Amino acid sequence: MTCRVFAVANQKGGVGKTTLAMNLAAGLARRGPCAVLDADPQGSASSWVQLATTPSNPAVPVIEVIAAVHDAVEAVRSEYDYLVIDCPPSTESPRVAQALSCVDCVLIPVLPSPMDLWASAHIEGMVKEARAINPGLRAFLVLNQMESRNAMARSMEEVFREFTVPALRSRLARRAVYRTAALEGRSVYDLGPRGDSAEKEIESVIAEILPA
Repeated sequence: MTCRVFAVANQKGGVGKTTLAMNLAAGLARRGPCAVLDADPQGSASSWVQLATTPSNPAVPVIEVIAAVHDAVEAVRSEYDYLVIDCPPSTESPRVAQALSCVDCVLIPVLPSPMDLWASAHIEGMVKEARAINPGLRAFLVLNQMESRNAMARSMEEVFREFTVPALRSRLARRAVYRTAALEGRSVYDLGPRGDSAEKEIESVIAEILPA
């Protein structure tokens, strides 16, 4: 099987980037060997797994990126079916462009407000540039921390139409269990029945982004 490589990126922090990356990797690991490449200088993914008192099952190793992202990908590509790159929360970092040049798909988490979406406009431009050297690059917005009764969240549908990067149909709700998983250094898949609703959301994302 050819290794499929995903990146999770946004130009601002606080949008759930690492939460999506770690839970996405946990879901992919149930389909085949998967690792997370921690390309964020803040080391959020590495810190996440250090909090775990019991290992995830199946295990998802976190590999710190020391040099260029594409070099890190090539160094381990043959060992895994899936790789998930947790990018820095800034498009000023060269690592974001490096990741976009070598991944199959990038997910861009955004909060349910037009301001947060417009703040992601720069990475939309980076996606266009990256396709000059990585023409197969797929990109999707992922609406995060949704609240069903939030009128602002519903209004996002119109804002999405202004972007060339499409939004996934799958959405992630504002759920305490995502924070619980992070505090325990695990994924929502490891939390039993209390993680069921969040697990279904991650599975829905995976179903949309994995090629048939």
